[in-house]
Amino acid sequence: MNDLVFNERIIGSKDWATFLFIFCFAVVAINRSVFEARFAEFIKLAYSNKYTKIYKDSSNLLSWFTISFFVVQVISFAFILQFVLCHFDEGHFKEQDKTSWILFIQLFTLIAFFILAKYLVEKIIATSFSIEEFNEQFNLQKVNYRTYIGLLLLPINVILFYNNGLHSIVLYAILALVAGTSVISYMVSLRNYQNLILGKLFYFILYLCALEIAPYYFMYYWFTNG
Repeated sequence: MNDLVFNERIIGSKDWATFLFIFCFAVVAINRSVFEARFAEFIKLAYSNKYTKIYKDSSNLLSWFTISFFVVQVISFAFILQFVLCHFDEGHFKEQDKTSWILFIQLFTLIAFFILAKYLVEKIIATSFSIEEFNEQFNLQKVNYRTYIGLLLLPINVILFYNNGLHSIVLYAILALVAGTSVISYMVSLRNYQNLILGKLFYFILYLCALEIAPYYFMYYWFTNG
């Protein structure tokens, strides 16, 4: 009689990322099915601002559509930041850290905390400067475009994660694309609310310097200086 031999199943170090990618694509599929009309307008955001005009109410920030996609965008940004750090900062990170779930959790927490803390501070300052209406509308547009960028990064992250020997030019091109898209989205938002901005130009300049430029500068300084 043959004896049964049980071999321990070794879970690969990339399984955690596979589950996350499946989760993200599942969220996209669910939102596409449940919010069919809204999703159809959302994917046109790159060349049409109809979505921002239809869903401009600030209550949309707390909808399932926005919250679920917020989780997806943070996951996307955490992955791309992990790739960048492991590729360019060899003094602090190793190549195998590219698949480290501990590093991913740290980056995910950092990005989520940064975005949420920045949002709360913006709310407080907007109330102090009496520009709540502008802040809500401007913030909603930023969330929409940031979510769109996060979705575009999702399939790119899958390719980058499961392929080794990534060339620096590829990452530079991706970072340039993300930066360019972000700048364009800001310009579109400023154009849409130019009348409101001109009426409170001084407060807007303070808002721009304190909450749109300084936080990202300090983040860059923190990462580049360890």
